[in-house]
Amino acid sequence: MFFDRLSSPPVYGRLRVERHDLTPARWLTRRPLGVDAFGTVAAVCAPGFEAYARILHPARLGDAPVRWDRAAASYGERVGAATRWHELIGAEDRLMYRNDDTPAVPGVWDEHPHEGPTPGDVARALIPVLARHTRTADRCWYGLWAGYGQVEWGDVPVFETPGREEVLLAGPLDDADSPAPGSHEGVPDLPDLWWPEDRAWCVGGDVGLVSTYVGGSAECVADILATPGLEAYEVDETSAVD
Repeated sequence: MFFDRLSSPPVYGRLRVERHDLTPARWLTRRPLGVDAFGTVAAVCAPGFEAYARILHPARLGDAPVRWDRAAASYGERVGAATRWHELIGAEDRLMYRNDDTPAVPGVWDEHPHEGPTPGDVARALIPVLARHTRTADRCWYGLWAGYGQVEWGDVPVFETPGREEVLLAGPLDDADSPAPGSHEGVPDLPDLWWPEDRAWCVGGDVGLVSTYVGGSAECVADILATPGLEAYEVDETSAVD
């Protein structure tokens, strides 16, 4: 699907575009050396949290979400914290699996997991969990990769994270899943990064990933792992991402 590139808007979905003060993102740009190598959980999310969770983006059967463990059972496999989707389905190349001849499993799944930041249904399951683990759910900040291509952000300042330049957005946690006006749900993409003003947790995703990562307290991560609508596993900040 193609989009006309729009000039930078004052809002993205219901989130305000910050055009002046990037101070709320400064903590993400001041990272200790050696703990956030590109391709790790700390680089996609943020280093220094007590615990981390990996949330798997569901595959699809028609419009219905399909858990990875259900897909895995059809291959005689099991899912764990380090499972990679392309290996699970028997594809040789992580970057090319969408374009090869790997068949789906009739009646189990027919569409690969969403590749990109948090999909809308996962976001909606995650939001109430995160709300229980911050005092500032009404005051949150977001990073949106400036390279997605649907919007021309040339006149908006950006902050840097490993390998990415991010536009800073602001709004309550309840608006984290709001797509841009005129888009289909979740397209253009939701923000890559979410964090509350009290920095109790941080959500991270990326254009090339089929998982979302969350850093927070041990209690927050345990809550995520126990949420029925989320297929999640505990990881650490040096774990490789997929």
